Amino acid sequence: MKKEVGLNVDEFDLVLHVAYGKKSLTRRERVEEIRKRDYFGKYEGRAREVIEALLDKYADQGSTAIDGIEDLKVLPFTDFGTTVEIVDKIFGGRNKYLAVVKELQGHLYTVLPQE
Repeated sequence: MKKEVGLNVDEFDLVLHVAYGKKSLTRRERVEEIRKRDYFGKYEGRAREVIEALLDKYADQGSTAIDGIEDLKVLPFTDFGTTVEIVDKIFGGRNKYLAVVKELQGHLYTVLPQE
């Protein structure tokens, strides 16, 4: 359906466009809005770098590319260490890492297109 509509967007924006006739944002536009609003300014160092990499991966591949810990087993995340090192040492544990991902996804989808 994305190809038929001619949009390079994720499912959320496709539904907004098809069902409600709303203007859509590309994944890259959503990421740019998140960065402008600096929702993740409270994170520093390696945690901030991992979050930036998650945003880039979302922009390139969509939300399913960042929704689990297993997504940390590929580049660029392997540059930060093993999955255990990222989750435990950088974020303080599995639950805290998953909370960051959930927060990231929540912010991505609260950015709505301007009419």
